[in-house]
Amino acid sequence: MEQYYLYIKSLHLIFIVTWFAGLFYIVRLFVYQIEASQKPSPEKEILGKQLNIMASRLWNIITWPSMILAVFFGIWLISMRMFWLTDAWMQVKLAFVVALIIYHFKCHQIFKQLQKGVIKHTSNSMRLFNEVPTIILFAVVFLVILKSAVNWIYGTVGIIAFSMLLMMGYKMYKRIREEKNN
Repeated sequence: MEQYYLYIKSLHLIFIVTWFAGLFYIVRLFVYQIEASQKPSPEKEILGKQLNIMASRLWNIITWPSMILAVFFGIWLISMRMFWLTDAWMQVKLAFVVALIIYHFKCHQIFKQLQKGVIKHTSNSMRLFNEVPTIILFAVVFLVILKSAVNWIYGTVGIIAFSMLLMMGYKMYKRIREEKNN
């Protein structure tokens, strides 16, 4: 089985990339669905129908299978390197993976609501919500690449600083959109 390690690792990475792509795009589609619901008829119905189809195909054909396969190949990799489970970097990485899975299920809940025409969030809150996987992605990549070389203080400060930069970028974007609409 060891001879297949790099193939399994490659498949794990491929499905992580497609899972993240799906998570990034589905929330953008949520933004568009919410904004389309506020348009006048018939634009509201036309856009709503098309966006529901796009979201459904993305979610069911790309994002869900990618999550399942990324987790499957990740578990397979860990089973080949059980000693990783004692490493602090892996424990922190797995905590971020659990957070990403929780995020995925929250996206599923929002997806189901929007497919039924139920809107419980604003487009701005979805834009902000869309930054969560970005923070997780940065954290996990640095953890995996740096492993035990990670200085936890700098890592924590870095993630907080990165989150603050994303927040500032979001607020600037929101201000620009508001000025453009006025």
